[in-house]
Amino acid sequence: MASILNIAAYHFTRIDQPAAVAQELRDSAVARDLLGTILVAPEGINLFLAGADTPLRALLAEVRALPGCAALAVKESWSEHVPFRRLKVRVEREIITFDPTINPAQDVAPSVAPEVLARWIEQGHDDAGRELVLLDTRNEEEVAIGTFAGAVNPHIRKFTELPEAVLDHREDWADKTVVGFCTGGVRCEKFMPWMQRQGFAHVAQLEGGILNYFEKTGGTHWNGACFVFDERVGLKPDLTPLVDAPADGRV
Repeated sequence: MASILNIAAYHFTRIDQPAAVAQELRDSAVARDLLGTILVAPEGINLFLAGADTPLRALLAEVRALPGCAALAVKESWSEHVPFRRLKVRVEREIITFDPTINPAQDVAPSVAPEVLARWIEQGHDDAGRELVLLDTRNEEEVAIGTFAGAVNPHIRKFTELPEAVLDHREDWADKTVVGFCTGGVRCEKFMPWMQRQGFAHVAQLEGGILNYFEKTGGTHWNGACFVFDERVGLKPDLTPLVDAPADGRV
């Protein structure tokens, strides 16, 4: 059985002292021999970490004990090897760079559960009878590894290019339900409220992102794998890695 726990986690909440929180989490991760990335910003926390089960869960408990972080959303997967080369801890202006006027802790778009989305795809429309638009909010490199059958590929290199790619569709999608999706949900937490601001009437985000969809549905209607930003390259719908080998140059 694979022995390395991999987590992707984020939470939008006010962080009053990001630098202090980042240092606290760095010290904790180093003490527990965890590798990956920790991002801390005034708007929240974003984690991609791997290590032994018990130490990693202990760090997650520390994060959840921080003010406002009890509802930290975590996606888990397992591998034989740690897919990160080092630990990186950074303080950022935003945990996902986009429009800083969007505050996901307050600006919330509707979400759709994975099981419900699978049913909508199967029946060809949402429960109100509206045609579906599955909007992949990720970049070209990620989409190339896998996406939903029939999803809209915006052909972007970075997330901040996405607004320009969708604005021309405002009229085409006026009477359709646009469901945005990304790896773990963090990008859609910002983008779907932004779409609402632009006048898109019927939008929602896939609850928990692609990884949650894999966990809850087994990846039905998905083609390929889900790109991840580490040495595994991607996760298959059963949440096993495309590549499971030691990360070269681990430090």
